[in-house]
Amino acid sequence: MKNIFEFFKIKQNRNFSLVVVFVFIFGLYLGFAQSKNFENITSFVTRESQVDPNTIDLAPFWKVWGALDEKYPGANATDNQARVYGAIKGLVGSLEDPYTSFFTPEEAKLFEEDIAGNFSGVGMEVGMKDKVLTVIAPLKNTPAYNAGIKAGDKILQIDEKITNDLSIDEAIKLIRGEKGTTVALSIYREGENKPREIKIVRDTINVPTIDTELRDDKIFVVKLYSFGATSINLFREAMQEFSDSKTDKLLIDLRGNPGGYLEAAVDMASWFLPNGKTVLIEDYGEGQKQKIYRSHGYDIFNDNLKYVILIDGGSASASEILAGAMQDHSKAKIVGTQSYGKGSVQEVIDITNDTLLKVTVAKWLTPNGLSISNKGLTPDYVVEQRNDPEGEKTDAQLEKAVELLLNWTKIEPKTESTTVVE
Repeated sequence: MKNIFEFFKIKQNRNFSLVVVFVFIFGLYLGFAQSKNFENITSFVTRESQVDPNTIDLAPFWKVWGALDEKYPGANATDNQARVYGAIKGLVGSLEDPYTSFFTPEEAKLFEEDIAGNFSGVGMEVGMKDKVLTVIAPLKNTPAYNAGIKAGDKILQIDEKITNDLSIDEAIKLIRGEKGTTVALSIYREGENKPREIKIVRDTINVPTIDTELRDDKIFVVKLYSFGATSINLFREAMQEFSDSKTDKLLIDLRGNPGGYLEAAVDMASWFLPNGKTVLIEDYGEGQKQKIYRSHGYDIFNDNLKYVILIDGGSASASEILAGAMQDHSKAKIVGTQSYGKGSVQEVIDITNDTLLKVTVAKWLTPNGLSISNKGLTPDYVVEQRNDPEGEKTDAQLEKAVELLLNWTKIEPKTESTTVVE
């Protein structure tokens, strides 16, 4: 299964990882603690995880465990398994990666509901931006969207909980809740003098996927809301509808699209690229072989296609993969503002039958070798939204896209040095 909201890939991996080793260590403690046999415990850890035994000392951990038992009031009533989960979360948190998380049984259940794309909550994607909990995008026609939440809003407080020391997954757990209940968010919006409080009534969230429209000016618009489980087939139907419309002007709107399935982004890019062309590169770090994702080669549109993609700060992950591939291969003109910058790959590992580890395993790069982590994609035409003279909001980005499509000029291939892999 794959998370609809985040770009990651899942491997069912039941091998013993370092995290699993720690779980076993805690069990072994029952036999070792009385004799203080820390040397044997350390040997077990280092053997299974290939850590240099001279660089690890677990004695402080067990000393803290014992001190809690001895000093903390009611320690005997605490759940030892909860301590284990807390220790694992501390281990994971030491990486300081907001996308690497350990899920307890309760959290894993919520995660699986996210994957299914149907859950109770407010309907927005959140991430970490400059170490601040930030809205990537609200989903169309959800409680968050209807309450006025916007991409880029910084969430300072969830009900009574300050967010500065929360992980993404802890924040999601607080925001989610039963249908009909209310959550109060204190948010800061760029350009405003002080935070505002927005109260949102939770509801059942059905993740939207795609809308299509043939405008009077013969521009065919595809509004893509997520790269979900059904998006490949729905996009195929949209491309058939575009072909049947007998127009050569295509506008794909990825604004506010937080991403989803990697495979969906690759498949959609394949409609516009010859077989074997690079869609994205997974970079596993120094000394590791990169993995190249290539076009399936549907490539049914000729060189006369007029093609524009809209992006903004709510365009993340799979949205950036599609837009980045089209930009690097000079297939589409990109209009809007800087995208979010979610350029990492997560793998999900089963730790036990009811707990999970989601861990960052790679960074992804555009075909020209550009990493968009944290900084995002830069559009070919940077257009900020604005108000008209009467104070009414106008979609300046859409207006620019329409202008480009109606007065089309050929896209010039990139001339700068690149590291494109073909």
